[in-house]
Amino acid sequence: MGCLPMYNFKEFVGREDRLAGGHRMCAGCGGTIAVRNVLKAIKPDDKAVIGNATGCLEVSSFMYPYTAYKDSYIHNAFENAGATLSGVEGAYNVLKRKGKLNDTFKFITFGGDGGTYDIGFQSLSGSMERGHDMVYVCYDNGAYMNTGIQRSSATPMFADTTTTPVGSVSSGKPQYRKDLAAIIAEHKVPYVAQTTFVQNFRDLHIKSEKAIYTKGASFLNIMAPCPRGWRYNTWDIMEICKLAVETRYWPLFEVIDGVWILNYEPKKYVPIEEWLSKQGRFKHMFKPENEWMIEAFQKEVDRRWDELTKRCDRVAGA
Repeated sequence: MGCLPMYNFKEFVGREDRLAGGHRMCAGCGGTIAVRNVLKAIKPDDKAVIGNATGCLEVSSFMYPYTAYKDSYIHNAFENAGATLSGVEGAYNVLKRKGKLNDTFKFITFGGDGGTYDIGFQSLSGSMERGHDMVYVCYDNGAYMNTGIQRSSATPMFADTTTTPVGSVSSGKPQYRKDLAAIIAEHKVPYVAQTTFVQNFRDLHIKSEKAIYTKGASFLNIMAPCPRGWRYNTWDIMEICKLAVETRYWPLFEVIDGVWILNYEPKKYVPIEEWLSKQGRFKHMFKPENEWMIEAFQKEVDRRWDELTKRCDRVAGA
């Protein structure tokens, strides 16, 4: 998949995990896969402060007084992950200037799409606009999974959720998902990227390192499937992520100092039903009378792909 810079991945993946085992996340969950691999991008001699908005990840990796994180960890409310870490980063800079701290700390906060796209958007937008030297990571599982699989603005069109249930008077969620990465890119921050679990995690590893070691505010949007909400077999998670990229539903791109770069262009056209068919939340779309839903979904995917490619100055490695 694509041409990416040469990295010593053997050294990268061999680093000690900063997320301990024994947490309570579900088997086949993308959230902890995202966290584990993002944190590997921190250089072994550097320290970190990890923020975490309320959500699946928080309630399953932090059971007071125990935490699965080996670095300093802060649990905050749904709505203020961006504000919390920007405040800690500001305090760190003051202590550095006063000579009270010599260690190098990195500031990384995690939030699900509910706490990022929706409830915490004002806090996220503020921290990005102010340019704090921090990374906000959204693990995007496309709904409020922790509280009962309610729709969020990251939920795909026609998805069956508990607040957009499929039935005789509803076809699932009527709106398409919000393009949050593009919105954050409009804040003119130094680094924005969209990624998921493909290429043996190469794309995720590289973008995580860029985000953490780019001076200023950075944002990572990681598609992190949820087996309960998406209704797939736990062992299918990697195939689902690959199909999301190959069907162009979840393009791999980055925005570096305002320059849009497409990291991967599929070699052949893969129809969106290849991705939809792997998930129970879309099974109603495959009834004969609902073919129009697949056509509408495909039309929107194609439109957004065309929009993205027009934005991109180049394809990485081209």
